Amino acid sequence: MSGKAMARTTNKKYAEGTKVTVPRSREEIEKLLKAYGANGFAFGYDNDVAAILFQLKGRRYRIELRYPPIDSFRKTGAGAVRTEAQMRTAAEAEEKRLWRELALVIKAKLIAVKSGIMTMEDEFLAYTVMANNQTVKEWVNPQLEEMYASGKMPPLLPGLGGGESQQKNKQIGQSGAIEGEFTSE
Repeated sequence: MSGKAMARTTNKKYAEGTKVTVPRSREEIEKLLKAYGANGFAFGYDNDVAAILFQLKGRRYRIELRYPPIDSFRKTGAGAVRTEAQMRTAAEAEEKRLWRELALVIKAKLIAVKSGIMTMEDEFLAYTVMANNQTVKEWVNPQLEEMYASGKMPPLLPGLGGGESQQKNKQIGQSGAIEGEFTSE
């Protein structure tokens, strides 16, 4: 493949221009999950967020798709201004593309699980719904941000003292590795 042809194909997003409808992609995802043992499936949307929910091997999962705001489609890639109707058409095309990507991601995860490369629990950990209705990623991400911003690890057992004695010398080094020793005085 020539350099120009490669540049043309790598700039295009996966499933750009797809004719596959959102309901068809959603049905494909549901069939995939059922084939791998899901015994519950639901979907919903609220404004610019769509979600699928499923139960598999006794755990519940929620994966959300965040659609770009309609204003982000005001201009074409070349800078031409779109009409309101053209903006809606572009937004709908992006929704179709995002659902095709989600179907691909879920299929890849399930294939990795089936082949033994990953476990179901590890592959879908971020999307696991906890008792407070947050996903693991919604709960963990703010803590990770704080940890990296401060350079300090959170207490090993939050709520049980968590004082300096539990975190003694624990920091994240420039390499990203945890440095120091844990003590439980």
